[in-house]
Amino acid sequence: MPPATDPVPLPSAPTPLLHGHGLTLRSWDPTSDADVDAWLRGQSDDEFRRWNTPLMPVTDHVSARAHLRSKVAGAAQGTAMPFRLTDTATGETLGQIGLNLVNRVTRSARVGYWVLPEARGRGVATRALIVVARWSLTEFGLHRLELDHADGHDVSCRIAVRCGFRHEGTLRDATFAAGRHDAFRDMHLHARLSSDPEPTWEHK
Repeated sequence: MPPATDPVPLPSAPTPLLHGHGLTLRSWDPTSDADVDAWLRGQSDDEFRRWNTPLMPVTDHVSARAHLRSKVAGAAQGTAMPFRLTDTATGETLGQIGLNLVNRVTRSARVGYWVLPEARGRGVATRALIVVARWSLTEFGLHRLELDHADGHDVSCRIAVRCGFRHEGTLRDATFAAGRHDAFRDMHLHARLSSDPEPTWEHK
C-alpha cells in the first residue's frame, strides 16, 4: 500500500461507452468520414464560433480530421476524454462532450460540450452533462469537475447550474474574443465536487 500522502492514480482505460437519458456516449473515430463531417459541422457552426475560438482552426475536412485526431490522442495520453453524443434510439450524432485538462494528481478536469444545430432544443447538453459528470465523479475517480463558458453565454450558464455546477466566479480575460487571437474576454467558472449532491433534474 502506498503512503496516505501519495495521490491515487486515476484509472487509465479506453474511452468507455456511457448510457443515460436517451443518449449513448461513445468514442470518436478520426478515420470515419461521418465522424469527421460531424466534427467539421460542429466546429464551424456560427453559434459555436460566437462563443468559442479554437487554437487550431477547423475550416475543411482535412483540418477537421487533424483536429479530431489531436483530441483522440489526448485520450490516449490520459489528458482528455472526448465523447461523441448519439441518440440511443436512432444512432444519430448529436454533438460532443469531453473532459479536458485531466490532472491525475489533483483528480480534476474541465468539461466542455457543443451540440449540432439540428439537435438543439432537445436538452442534449443537459442530458450529456448529467451523464458525464456522474461518471467522472464516481467511476472515473475525479474529485473536482470544472466548467467554464464565455461571459454572456446565458444558455451555458443555466445548463451548468441545472446540472449541479455552482458558479464560483469570473475569470478575467481568460479566453479569446470571438474569432480573434489578439483580444480577450471574461469567462464564468462553475464547478462540481464529488461530495456535492446529485442534481434533482430528470429528463422527461
